[in-house]
Amino acid sequence: MAAAGSFDHRKYTQYQPLSLRDRTWPDQILTKAPIWCSVDLRDGNQALIQPMTVDQKVTMFNMLVKLGFKQIEIGFPSAAQPEFDFARRLIEDNLIPDDVTIQVLVQAREHLIERTFESLQGVKRAIVHVYNSTSTVQRQQTFAMSKEEIAAIAVQGAKWVQEYAAKNPNTQWTFQYSPESFTGTEIDYAIDVCNQVIETWNPKETGKVIINLPATVEMSTPNVFADQIEYMCRGLSQREHVIVSLHTHNDRGCGVAATELGLMAGADRVEGALLGNGERTGNMDTVTLAMNLYSQGIDPELDFSNVQEMIDICTACTNLPVHPRHPWVGDLVYTAFSGSHQDAIRKSLQYHSDEKLPHWDVAYLPINPADLGRDYEAVVRINSQSGKGGVAHVLERDYGIELPKWMHGHVSKVVQKAAEEAGDEVSSKAIHQLFVNNFVTAPESWALKGYSLNSQDSQTVASFNIGSATYEGKGQGALEALAQAIASHLNTTLKVTQFDEHALTQGTDSQAIASVCVDVDGTESVACFIHEDTTTANLQALLSALGRTGLSLTEK
Repeated sequence: MAAAGSFDHRKYTQYQPLSLRDRTWPDQILTKAPIWCSVDLRDGNQALIQPMTVDQKVTMFNMLVKLGFKQIEIGFPSAAQPEFDFARRLIEDNLIPDDVTIQVLVQAREHLIERTFESLQGVKRAIVHVYNSTSTVQRQQTFAMSKEEIAAIAVQGAKWVQEYAAKNPNTQWTFQYSPESFTGTEIDYAIDVCNQVIETWNPKETGKVIINLPATVEMSTPNVFADQIEYMCRGLSQREHVIVSLHTHNDRGCGVAATELGLMAGADRVEGALLGNGERTGNMDTVTLAMNLYSQGIDPELDFSNVQEMIDICTACTNLPVHPRHPWVGDLVYTAFSGSHQDAIRKSLQYHSDEKLPHWDVAYLPINPADLGRDYEAVVRINSQSGKGGVAHVLERDYGIELPKWMHGHVSKVVQKAAEEAGDEVSSKAIHQLFVNNFVTAPESWALKGYSLNSQDSQTVASFNIGSATYEGKGQGALEALAQAIASHLNTTLKVTQFDEHALTQGTDSQAIASVCVDVDGTESVACFIHEDTTTANLQALLSALGRTGLSLTEK
């Protein structure tokens, strides 16, 4: 066994928040989607054990276009030949739609910038994203450089980008700068470096530029990040000509929350990856953020209506599974095993349908799963934790069998026992079979072969062919007449305590389901029967219930 680590919190220091007493972002609400930029093909690919092949990257690129991304970071062309080849493949095979802009990342080093522009020869439109690290720890421990020396690297990188772009005037260029490890950089120094880059590019004269503020490592609570973004937005020069972009990571598990608050604080653009794939704990999850907006009635401007296709492509290209509890799109996120949750969902869905509500408002379901291409089979699933409402919901949803409420507990008890014995989920098909075996199928000796009904003195006089014998009785209706006939034949006390009948379908060939609860000398038994003739359904339901008590018609 490995030796225990030194788990000592005293070796760490608390992150110092920004003192922003006049912050305004807490009063803001999100009302529109940000400018989206997918980094799945760069940051996401960089985080894989087995990076994607060029063909896989093409597949992912096409899928990102289909989802609606208009800006897609395709890689780091100067870092490796496959990255360079992918850029050339997209350009030479004309795979970039006219309304999509590709983005490439490059360090602020001339030979890398030159190679990057070489990879982009012939592209119609591109964002060149240049960066250098500005954080305290990197300046001191990695580069051993002063603030002035680090700022000079950023400015020189911006000039090189500008110079090489000028050599390729047929392409529409957009420049982007990131002070890498922004959250580890003194805030006023970050503003100073970014403003020097902005002044170099002079967007007022040349067109908008992007200042990307990356939480390369998530170091604080989201509210502190929001303060930093609001402070940066106030301090950046030529702000009306600057697109402020966010690139958060998920080290503290708050990547999406930090991005949402950063947008409230004034940012315009978001870089993220589908399903949160990225370095360490991942990038900001664009699916989660987009669906958060969608659930609030905001058009996310990304289309996740066929989410399973997206998941299949992502998992095939990245070899990464999707957690079943992943927000919005995991296999189990719309599934209720809890009995009380199932009952609430069933009733709420029915209420929603009956009342024709103008907006979605269903218990435990923040959105309609069908919007993502999910069917309702995934909403309620049954195991030993499930309740009577859930079992009833499955029978109604999948088989159109609507049971009266007093039947729910009887059916649920049988299904729960099966779940406990199996130690697993019980499928919809298995639930239906349990229902048929335990509540519908009757012993042959209790099968109704035929009947005749006549009226006499305001009562029904009836004859019933059951098994191989005929029995006669009378009562206020066919069901009471049958009960009287059997009770008289067996010389026992028999009382129908619960009864329900309703149509399952509409039309001339519709079927009805009858449910009966009968008390025989203090022993309760329930059963159902489905038939196109309602009287037959009623009578056979009673006979099935009697047959399940263990009684025999040969007894006197």
